[in-house]
Amino acid sequence: MADIKVPLLEGKEYKDCPGCKASYLCRKGAPRPIKQLLYLAVLVLANSLPISSLYPFLYFMVRDFHIAKSDADIGYYAGFVGSSFMFGRFLTSVAWGTLADKYGRRPVMFAGVISVIIFNTLFGFSSNFWMALVSRFLLGSFNGMLGPVKAYASEICSEEHQALGVAVVGTTWGLGLIVGPALGGYLAQPAIKYPKLFDNTVFAQFPYLLPSLCTSGFAIVALVTTFGLPETLHRHDKIKTSYSEKDIPSKASVEVRIDDEVEKGFAVDDTERLPSEGSQTQQKSLWRSWPLFGSILVYCIWSLHDMAYTEIFSLWAVSPKKHGGLSFTSSDVGNVLSVSGFSMLVFQLLLFPPLTNFLGPIYLTRLSSILSIPLLAAYSYMSRLENLSLWTAVLSASVLKNVLSVTILTGSFLLINNSVTQDQRGAANGLSMSIVSLFKAIGPAAGGSLFAWAQTRTNAAILPGDEIVFFFLNLVALLTVLVTFEPFLPRSTDKPKTNMPNIVQRSTSLDRHH
Repeated sequence: MADIKVPLLEGKEYKDCPGCKASYLCRKGAPRPIKQLLYLAVLVLANSLPISSLYPFLYFMVRDFHIAKSDADIGYYAGFVGSSFMFGRFLTSVAWGTLADKYGRRPVMFAGVISVIIFNTLFGFSSNFWMALVSRFLLGSFNGMLGPVKAYASEICSEEHQALGVAVVGTTWGLGLIVGPALGGYLAQPAIKYPKLFDNTVFAQFPYLLPSLCTSGFAIVALVTTFGLPETLHRHDKIKTSYSEKDIPSKASVEVRIDDEVEKGFAVDDTERLPSEGSQTQQKSLWRSWPLFGSILVYCIWSLHDMAYTEIFSLWAVSPKKHGGLSFTSSDVGNVLSVSGFSMLVFQLLLFPPLTNFLGPIYLTRLSSILSIPLLAAYSYMSRLENLSLWTAVLSASVLKNVLSVTILTGSFLLINNSVTQDQRGAANGLSMSIVSLFKAIGPAAGGSLFAWAQTRTNAAILPGDEIVFFFLNLVALLTVLVTFEPFLPRSTDKPKTNMPNIVQRSTSLDRHH
């Protein structure tokens, strides 16, 4: 015997709806969609690589443009280049999210990958500051796929595997933010580092082209994988939203319909993924959803911190020790970030899903933010170390910091998806990407300016040199901790929702003999 909930949708089967097919594949008890998640990981990695691949060489790139009057001013201009991508994404993310809800996730993903191929390559050919600035801005403006990708990760996984789906996005995104700088560190200025291979080539004229071409080449691979991802957007001509008693089918007719649906491969109990006619009203309610904006607030504040840290770490590591830096080369930075990326990948894939299921995304996000504070406080003292002790301290701190950071970001992805229904996720994630992009645009600019200012006060009595930089980073981390508490973040976002749309449904309990 079994109780089966049957939606009364005028007997329609929606066998041609891609969303219904996707709903069946991620019904309760369905296996993990490993292949789709692997394809999605490639797509996310192609999206994140160009965002951060410039940071190890950005200092040298701006120096080569000869736009800064002194070395202390390089940080200001580097911050503007780092921010231009996020400012472009801030202007267009809502539009891309709306398009994803109207026309599907895949077209937006496709357009995003094309933008990486074109504009990231143009950035590698930049011969002056303004060309670099504009190409990064255009890359951010036309690459709006991250919001739809985060929605998509929840839509191809059953409820019990949603933490894994979001973890894959967070992991590969964070991995791209680590591998990207590693590529930039190893491959920038190849004619200087590897003269036998690259001297008297185009890479001698454009010393920062090689890492850009490598990330664009990977984007071509990602472009192919988009054809292997099924669409998850529901496409129905009309769904009836109210019923009278005469609309209730007989027990026999329902049994026949259930058998037909199961034979054709569609789940009859996965009604939460069907859209409704009231979706436009629901879209408007996003602006009145405090759970959504509370989740976005956590995401925005930590993203501001994370982007500022990413900018500052590379600038700090390559700056001279007399200014409080580590005197690393771009290759040294690449080595540190590569080790951090591998450790983060292991943590996210093996430990993040069980930790999230055990602690919940709110508590895990809060705990990670708290642990980041004493860790960051130790950074400014590392310049006093030498040789093995220096490398041990930097590697350990970088590994732990990146693990904590990607945990917070992935947790915020899950909180945002938990706060809305399935037919709102594209717009909700697009809205979150637009707002967070403004914060991420501020992050590198503020970080670069703060770093440049700190370089001028190395002999200050209070928080001299880089100590002031990490102090401000800790203030933002503390603010992240505070907004994980109520009333800023409602507890309703802590657990996955059933994501039921506004379709008026009735259920009939049937005694079935198996």
